[in-house]
Amino acid sequence: MTDVNTTNLGVAASPAARETGWNRHDTTWTLGLYGTAIGAGTLFLPINAGVGGFWPLLVLALLAFPMTFFAHRGLTRFVLSGRKGGNEDITEVVEEHFGAGAGAMITLLYFLAIFPILLVYSVALTNTLGNFLEHQLHIAPPPRALLSLLLICGLMIVVRCGQGIIVKVMSLLVYPFVAALLLLALSLIPNWNGAFFAQAAEGMAPSLFFKTLWLAIPVMVFSFNHSPIISAFAVSQKRRYGEQADEKSGRILALSHLMMVLTVMFFCFSCVLALSPTDLGAAKTQNISILSYLANHFQTPIIAFVAPLIALVAITKSFLGHYIGASEGFQGLIVKGLRGRGRSLSAKRLEQLTALFMVVTCWIVATLNPSILGMIESMGGPVIACLLFLMPMYAINKVPSLRKYSGKVSNVFVVLVGLVTLSAIAWSVVA
Repeated sequence: MTDVNTTNLGVAASPAARETGWNRHDTTWTLGLYGTAIGAGTLFLPINAGVGGFWPLLVLALLAFPMTFFAHRGLTRFVLSGRKGGNEDITEVVEEHFGAGAGAMITLLYFLAIFPILLVYSVALTNTLGNFLEHQLHIAPPPRALLSLLLICGLMIVVRCGQGIIVKVMSLLVYPFVAALLLLALSLIPNWNGAFFAQAAEGMAPSLFFKTLWLAIPVMVFSFNHSPIISAFAVSQKRRYGEQADEKSGRILALSHLMMVLTVMFFCFSCVLALSPTDLGAAKTQNISILSYLANHFQTPIIAFVAPLIALVAITKSFLGHYIGASEGFQGLIVKGLRGRGRSLSAKRLEQLTALFMVVTCWIVATLNPSILGMIESMGGPVIACLLFLMPMYAINKVPSLRKYSGKVSNVFVVLVGLVTLSAIAWSVVA
């Protein structure tokens, strides 16, 4: 999953520029999208994608690029469709096309898309640090309630330093994290074994195959999602390229998504080929990231210590990034709710209320330790699907300026993926 970081990505590009070839602006955005798209969600993808064996993983690998590219291109086109100028973000475009009520609904959906991910990372961070203390440092971790409270309060101290500090920290950590993932994936090659290929030769029941795909697709959506940065990306493209924005943004998205899919799927395949479906099932049961499991599974000192540290950095980076979006969404909901009643809160009081809400909810959920992948399947992925997959496709059929994109096979594919992801809620209810 992605961290929102628009700093130094050319958001304020000159409206006069009309380059037809590839330029530095395009390269900057390609690398920016690539970096923000690879986050801590990547650390859970190998578990759910590989636990079902070789064939589901192969199908998911083939789906990764079209699923990611077509969905984010659709959302980009939706933001580009605003007619009031080049500064409209996604909320303003929704209000323009569908009214103020729909704009308020999108604000709520953004909060519901980001806030559960913050809860996921609260659980993941507590589990990763506790696991590292116990297995690598051989120190008995403190009681879970105390450990989670200390972690969350520590992160809140960073948050209190201001959004500028958070963004700067995230910017410094993105590319070292990607490099560490690739180096770790390469280091696992000597441990590749034939367990997955042996299971593939045995085959699997069709019902199990489709169930595995059904539950893994929401995790794929979660891992590859970087919709929060798409609004800023589209605004930047519209300012710089005007009528050429759709064509230019399509090229940038295609290259950045190709790089992202190759990186993430190489990491994913390297992890699952070094383990077995049984090992991945154990990682899912233990409710830890793939890096923590690798650290416990292999006796190599480098992997044992480096893997959990990479996981801690990645999850911390993602927590801070999503805290920005979750807090802004929460404050937006409070402000709009009070405004409807003719009331208001001071900025300081609003920040205090937001911080208290975030600390208490994250602490409670981290202490209860629900299934991380279960939360992604039932909460994170489905809500993201509404915003990223279904809303832009609905707009293509309803908004006159977007109808030129209707009738495409890719639209049907995006809607189907969105509906499959959304249906994971049904599984969480009946399971």
